[in-house]
Amino acid sequence: MTACAIENETAGASGPSPDAEGAGNTGETVLEDNAPDDPPEDPGGPGGASPGTSPAMPTAAPPVVLPGPLPVAAPAFTLSADGSYAARLALAHVTANPSDGASGTDRTGGADGAGGAYGAGEAWFVERWTLDGHEPYAVPLPLDQPEEPDSEVLPLADGRVLIRRRVADRHAVSLLYPTGPGTGELPLGAVECAELTLLPPSPDGVSAYALSAGPRATSVWLVAGGAFGPELVAEVPGHCSGGVWLDRTGRMLALDREMPGGGPVKAVAVDLERGGEVTPLLQIAPDSNDRLLLADPDSGLLLIRSDAPGHDRLGWGVLGSCLPVRFPECLRPADVAVTPFAVQPGQMLMPESCAVALRIDGPAGSWVGVWRPAGRRLHQRAAPAGWQAGRGVWTRDGVLRLPYADGNVACGVALLEAPADEEPGAWPSSGCGAENVAGSGAESGMQPSGGAVPLPVCKPVPLGQAPLTGRMVPG
Repeated sequence: MTACAIENETAGASGPSPDAEGAGNTGETVLEDNAPDDPPEDPGGPGGASPGTSPAMPTAAPPVVLPGPLPVAAPAFTLSADGSYAARLALAHVTANPSDGASGTDRTGGADGAGGAYGAGEAWFVERWTLDGHEPYAVPLPLDQPEEPDSEVLPLADGRVLIRRRVADRHAVSLLYPTGPGTGELPLGAVECAELTLLPPSPDGVSAYALSAGPRATSVWLVAGGAFGPELVAEVPGHCSGGVWLDRTGRMLALDREMPGGGPVKAVAVDLERGGEVTPLLQIAPDSNDRLLLADPDSGLLLIRSDAPGHDRLGWGVLGSCLPVRFPECLRPADVAVTPFAVQPGQMLMPESCAVALRIDGPAGSWVGVWRPAGRRLHQRAAPAGWQAGRGVWTRDGVLRLPYADGNVACGVALLEAPADEEPGAWPSSGCGAENVAGSGAESGMQPSGGAVPLPVCKPVPLGQAPLTGRMVPG
């Protein structure tokens, strides 16, 4: 792995910048992308969901204000590696029947649901979503006892759901699966440790890994897919967090590591087939905290958060490239938090053309952002009501699938086609930082919703037209 450096670019340049492999760097060293980015769009502006078998995503309705902040490190909703399944802990309202002692359950959201011998009150149970068919649907997987809210779930490619539960000073791991009217459970074993956190689904779809971080060393456990229950596969010196897969086989794992005794946090690559051999991955500045958020094995695109520019910024780089990490100005809109959660796959060796989905959190709730490195523009769109915030998956054709559940739909998927980017550096015809598309006066561009507008023609920018310095545009 090659170390990443801060980009070199002419300050105040308005032309295209060296985003691709082989492009040259010019001018003085700066810590951010100084070429003028297009202003952020109003998420209720042009664009939105595509019609199809799944419910379309609204473009004018404001996003749902979630009842509470969603944890980022341990999400309650997890997608499988290929996006065909999802799993979450759902809350059931249980009402005891005094006539026969039985209990009825009603899932949150008004859908009928998950049986089981629960007492009166509220109970957590595992719910699996099937997303790869013509119509998404949810399957409740309740057991005789309710789940604890701090349990974690992870769907596998075969439809089974792995669950991690804390049992005294151990962490028990099992596989759940539907068996007609009931739920089957296959215990896999337990890991004795203080803390155990499931890693993102392995790209192979059949294995599952977990992280046990200590003050001086971090253990990587294979908790599903092994021959004899949970197996210790790597010991990494230092306190590690995060977890991003760098390949399609589940061999190379990136972790954010802090060495014993303190110091900056640096992303490292861990080879799980070589006993946990560690290789430096990010080294933007000697004292900077450099964390890896997302990686796409097809294109090599990396999404990074680093304080090398002086404070935490969202940047991007290319795996194995000698080009510097870039910190686009459009990825730090005012008064909101921006977190990437999905990268468009299948863009072989074209990282600058990958569409990246971002969760945007502001005072009004959460909504969706779409950005490409070559486009230098953050498109903002309203999220569907009941969106599982920060969750979604791209198709290879550039359609973002957003799972949601509201009072009317227990399991739905909204489709958002990746909007096309205008010529880099070109401002809207209104000449201001917001588009007055609805004729209702100037907007700040930060609103999570807006008036109804016609849908644009959405198509990806051809690579030959991408803003890459030194490339010839075919005539």
